[in-house]
Amino acid sequence: MLKIAVIFAAYLLGSIPTSVWVGKIFYGIDVREHGSGNAGATNTIRVLGLIPGISVFIVDVLKGYLAVRLLYLTDFYIPKTGMFINFQLFLGIAALLGHIFPIFAQFRGGKGVAVLSGVVFALHPYATLIVFGIWIVSVLITRYVSLSSMIAGFSFPLVLIFVYRTTNPSLITFAFILAILMLFTHQKNIERLVKGEESKFSLKKKGKTNQVNPKQ
Repeated sequence: MLKIAVIFAAYLLGSIPTSVWVGKIFYGIDVREHGSGNAGATNTIRVLGLIPGISVFIVDVLKGYLAVRLLYLTDFYIPKTGMFINFQLFLGIAALLGHIFPIFAQFRGGKGVAVLSGVVFALHPYATLIVFGIWIVSVLITRYVSLSSMIAGFSFPLVLIFVYRTTNPSLITFAFILAILMLFTHQKNIERLVKGEESKFSLKKKGKTNQVNPKQ
């Protein structure tokens, strides 16, 4: 029962709807009703501006990171062992599900990229830094955050296998599941990319939310 309680705590942590609360509390709007309709950092930047968007990103990353680190508050398993890593994966998945289906925001959340960043950083920080570098380079070249997120997602298991020679089967399986999940959560973005309708990343702040095209 205590293990279930810790997993549920990770879900609740992931369920904190950062972008929704920031939009409603400080700007009086629901970011899910503007821009791409996604409750994430990128859409927050698009709708509210750079500073609130970065704030949302940092908090969402911390949600994933802290959810995985919850295990260090228990004595369930010996740290760094296979069982320890497996339970960390459960906590990371719980936080991700909380972000995508938040109980505090009518189960309408974001795609989970920032939360996943925090989860994988807690699991393997050095591999995550390499993947983050790949994401930055991809954004600078393509200016598509969605495409860059998918590229980074698929690079994570490859970095684990070929750069760090990771042999833990659970961690490798988890990494590939994340890569596939990136495709699942970015279906609409993929459709817009194919049609040439996907909006490109820009640091320019929209003056008013009603100026944002809801189809972007």
